[in-house]
Amino acid sequence: MPAYMISYDLRRVRNYDHLIKQLKDWGCVRPLQSLWLGNLKGNAVTVRDILKQLMDADDGLIVCEIKPTGDWATFQLIDNTESVAWIRANIGA
Repeated sequence: MPAYMISYDLRRVRNYDHLIKQLKDWGCVRPLQSLWLGNLKGNAVTVRDILKQLMDADDGLIVCEIKPTGDWATFQLIDNTESVAWIRANIGA
């Protein structure tokens, strides 16, 4: 399954519940408040289309496929252990 980075801006009505539940159900990890990482079925358009149904029309969303061997660094993550483990497993050490 492809690895994805998902980030969003929920603007006026800030109800994150349905979106967060979906991302958790998919097994995604949350390194930052509105950034998630996960191995998901389908392409970026499919993931986007599923998630945008859980958002308001004025919200923003980006879904980017992550490829192995990319460069990365972190600072003050929400859950450093789980997130860094995911990054190492999917991007590299």
